[in-house]
Amino acid sequence: MKNPKRKLITESEQDNVPLPSKRKSDEPLPKKVKWTNKQRVLVFASRGISHRDRHLMEDIKKLMPHHKPEPKMERSKTLTVINEMCEMKNCNKAIMFEGRKKKDLYLWLSNIPNGPSVKFLVENIYTMAELKLTGNCLRGSRPLLSFDPCFNEKPHYALLKELFIQVFGVPNHHPKSQPFFDHVYTFMVLDNRIWFRNFQILSEDGALAEIGPRFVLNPVKIFSGSFGGITLWDNPNYLSPARYNIHSSTIVLSTILTSKAI
Repeated sequence: MKNPKRKLITESEQDNVPLPSKRKSDEPLPKKVKWTNKQRVLVFASRGISHRDRHLMEDIKKLMPHHKPEPKMERSKTLTVINEMCEMKNCNKAIMFEGRKKKDLYLWLSNIPNGPSVKFLVENIYTMAELKLTGNCLRGSRPLLSFDPCFNEKPHYALLKELFIQVFGVPNHHPKSQPFFDHVYTFMVLDNRIWFRNFQILSEDGALAEIGPRFVLNPVKIFSGSFGGITLWDNPNYLSPARYNIHSSTIVLSTILTSKAI
């Protein structure tokens, strides 16, 4: 006669048998949720920008694998339409280049749809094609962001720092990004302006080589909403290009008159 306890032990051992390493082809693949920071930036321009400004926009697109393109916006449309455009493209950030008189370039950074938004005057533009620097980085790689200590001293600079991090920082595990860092963006404050540089990381000891592009952002205003709203901060040191030209011409004229009088 067989022992019933022996039979129970045998059945329990059969339940604990490990599953085979192979699976059937009709079984679905397990989904791994990694990409949690889903920042999408809409990068586009309005009609009227010059060819140099367009090349700068293309350089920024190359540096941002999490961007989404958009055709040029007509001048007849208002800035509030951009919120609807971002909603259609499923974007929560926006970079818009606005040209004036074929020579002045303004840059808008905005958090969609509730704000805040910032308007900059872009100065001293040098594209990658113009500079021909020795630095290079892999397309789609993630950048390190380096900020001047001044960004922690004043509240409007702290707001700009947070906006730069959310716009220019490539999200981890983004489908179009590479899983490593090989370049660094530097944001330096000098003469009440923000100077942008892009460097390749050559070695772990801190050796760098500049890649480009180069440009300087002169902040004009910070708004509470997206592309509008209450003015949170107004730059007291800002001079529009037209006023700057008038001011510089009057200085030149006064020096000429004083030299003639002498």
